[in-house]
Amino acid sequence: MAQGQGDYRILHEAALRDYLAGVADLAATLGGEPASWSITEVGDGNLNLVFIVKGGRGGIAVKQALPYVRLVGESWPLPLSRAHYEYLALSRQAELAPGLVPALLHHNEALALTVMELLEPHIIMRKGMVAGSQYPRFVDDITTFMARTLFFTSDLAVSAAEKKQGIAAFAGNHALCKITEDLIFTDPYRVAEQNRWTAPYLDALAAELREDMDLHVAISRLKLKFMASPEALLHGDLHTGSIMVTGGETRVIDPEFAFYGPMGFDVGAVLANLLMAYFASAGHERTPGERRAFEAWVLETVETVWNDFTRKFLELWRAGAAGDAYPASLFAGETGAARLEAERQAYMQRLFADTVGFAAAKTIRRIFGLAHNIDFELIEDPRRRAISEARAVRLARAMMLEVGAFPTIADVTAAARKLRDWQPEF
Repeated sequence: MAQGQGDYRILHEAALRDYLAGVADLAATLGGEPASWSITEVGDGNLNLVFIVKGGRGGIAVKQALPYVRLVGESWPLPLSRAHYEYLALSRQAELAPGLVPALLHHNEALALTVMELLEPHIIMRKGMVAGSQYPRFVDDITTFMARTLFFTSDLAVSAAEKKQGIAAFAGNHALCKITEDLIFTDPYRVAEQNRWTAPYLDALAAELREDMDLHVAISRLKLKFMASPEALLHGDLHTGSIMVTGGETRVIDPEFAFYGPMGFDVGAVLANLLMAYFASAGHERTPGERRAFEAWVLETVETVWNDFTRKFLELWRAGAAGDAYPASLFAGETGAARLEAERQAYMQRLFADTVGFAAAKTIRRIFGLAHNIDFELIEDPRRRAISEARAVRLARAMMLEVGAFPTIADVTAAARKLRDWQPEF
């Protein structure tokens, strides 16, 4: 249910309790007297307030957008409309990939507030990977999510009119796109006030990024593709901090950066965060080699994510796609079918090249930009942290500048494996 009445105000505990008590369905879900409800603010992201509310009968999760970037403060204002786009994205994702996003229970447009099912005992996947946990359901679930949400919002599956309506519905989310355009594709490669890195160990590497014109060209090409290629509806921030897991379930959360963009951006984000978890793993070891089994699982997961995504995406395309791209009337008969299949393979190869580049960009921003990953940040010894980060950056630079060296996902994991014990000079 969506509501638009009332003026915006930040709901801290007392105000949130009163608000929830006034929504009959939510009060019934929680059960008991409102005074007995426990309300805990658990938001550890960069933008919003997130509450867990529990009553005598059940629990809910409440998310409210703030009118500024929480990580920075009121000096960086941000439109509340991002909550609207998140609600739209979650609604669409629930249709396309049922069971892989949290159930929506309530939305208030004016308050920029959304209430969802409480995911328990799920944890943020990134936290589990820092601890060395493995998740056997993850590959199947995330590849289903990506294949279905990307394919069924693309020109391969929908009419040109429907696609353009989708683009229009999310076009107003440009403030969140601007954050991506600056923090991922621009700031790490120039002097920017909010950049940070593990100093002094990475000082020289940071300086190199600011002077490397080949890298500046490569990242600018990726930025242009991000800005100018509305291929499908993206999650827009699909990292392991936006995925909640148990051993048997996966839920994708927080699509407030949703917009129509290049598919490789979402797929690259998933692969980048897996690769960063791989390189960070050595820094979390208490004894040498104790996490080798986990690291082997991570690299296997990198490969199977791409391979299974490709298989599922192509299966959807072959099943009789109804989109206006590649009309069936142009590919009749055996010759046409063979030529279309060759084009499908070429399409996926182009998508893989995009994925590799975007994965590299996502890696570099998490080491030299504003918002970092706990994969690296929780490595207490700064020198050990810098070693792990330098390995990740070395791979990312190669992925961005030497695209021809990575024709397959196995080439990416092989390069990562070679860098596992590389020792940077600092």
